[in-house]
Amino acid sequence: MIQETALNNLIRSALAEDIGNGDHSTMACIPPTAKGKARLKIKEQGILAGMEVAEAIFRQLDMFTVFTPYKKDGDPMQPGETAFEVEAAVHTLLMGERLVLNCMQRMSGIATLTKQYVDKLKGYHTRLLDTRKTTPNFRLLEKEAVRIGGGVNHRMGLYDMVMLKDNHIDFAGGITAAVNKTIAYLQEKKLNLQIEVETRSLDDVKEVLAVGGIHRIMLDNFSPEQIPAALDLIQGRYETEASGGISLANVDAYAKTGVDFVSVGAVIHHAVSLDLSLKAVE
Repeated sequence: MIQETALNNLIRSALAEDIGNGDHSTMACIPPTAKGKARLKIKEQGILAGMEVAEAIFRQLDMFTVFTPYKKDGDPMQPGETAFEVEAAVHTLLMGERLVLNCMQRMSGIATLTKQYVDKLKGYHTRLLDTRKTTPNFRLLEKEAVRIGGGVNHRMGLYDMVMLKDNHIDFAGGITAAVNKTIAYLQEKKLNLQIEVETRSLDDVKEVLAVGGIHRIMLDNFSPEQIPAALDLIQGRYETEASGGISLANVDAYAKTGVDFVSVGAVIHHAVSLDLSLKAVE
């Protein structure tokens, strides 16, 4: 379930971007009192995502919209199926059409690709994480699509978890300095945030273990063959995450190592939108 205020703010901004000072195409030829019905037709196989968003878009335009779902988020979908029907003022249907399709097509593509990764991880301990490699101002829906596809949302932004990556570490003067400064900062600010530290070698892993005080160790660009040595050092003291170069072709090889998480930005930025259409019902 998406946080309602955040979703409504996103929808409001997106509608303002699209409608501007008016939908002149619709206002020019459709009476404002005209009522109508439209049907969301599925034209491509995959995982459906964005039903909650679609209903919220139409209801923000017209609170009296009648939204009838025939499928739900996360359902498999096949060409020829109907996802929902919506009854409202024709102006509402036409003003909301493109935003609904843009959201649902994009989200369904992400959910479908995520599900392919998740299916590869079945039977393993390892779980799939998304990243912050998202479209500006669309992260809320892209990460929701990952969740619908069976993945785990890593963090929504810079504010809800500390991740000390290579540049933080280099600018701070090394792993030990970065971690110690971070712990002191969190204590001073009274912030209860988890700390994740990126490591680039076994020596980095050893340094993180020596300084302690963190929650997760990222094994960045470690190959599946290199990860077991790192896990032997960590011995379950902290969560572990493999990142970098992970794809559908090798994700199961990473899972076989027993690493807790694999993070894959590609589930969002490599996803291809799926084909859906919203058509008037006569």
